[in-house]
Amino acid sequence: MHEVDMTKCLLLSLQEWKQQHQPQVPSVEVVHLQVGDFTCVEPDALVFTWGALVNGTWLAGSELRIERTPLLARCLPCGASYSPSQGQAYRSPCCDHPMEEILSGRELRIRSIEYSLPEQGNSPPAADSVVAEQSQTRDLVAGARP
Repeated sequence: MHEVDMTKCLLLSLQEWKQQHQPQVPSVEVVHLQVGDFTCVEPDALVFTWGALVNGTWLAGSELRIERTPLLARCLPCGASYSPSQGQAYRSPCCDHPMEEILSGRELRIRSIEYSLPEQGNSPPAADSVVAEQSQTRDLVAGARP
């Protein structure tokens, strides 16, 4: 079950993100994670592992929401895009050429974090914040493509 290792990596990335807000500790409501179908990660197992590993931490009570990304490839000889299937050995349906270029489906990254910051002294309450810009996504696996 490599979902445990993936969740630990996710928690390490979130710990680094939390340090950017020091001395405040963000209150995280939801972590949005993009998971490609070709990563061999089981989303339900990842959510279960998340719940177990964040219990008793600064992320306790937060939710992990997963957005699945389908596997898409491009056939290099004919240029067609297609959805590879294991039943066809991931070969192109148009010309039976082996899959060589993956367009999507290998992603495993944080897409956004819904959080709020605690109030400081006499300043007005911090508004809920969402980190959702493309430039702020964090890949969790080496070789993942944007």
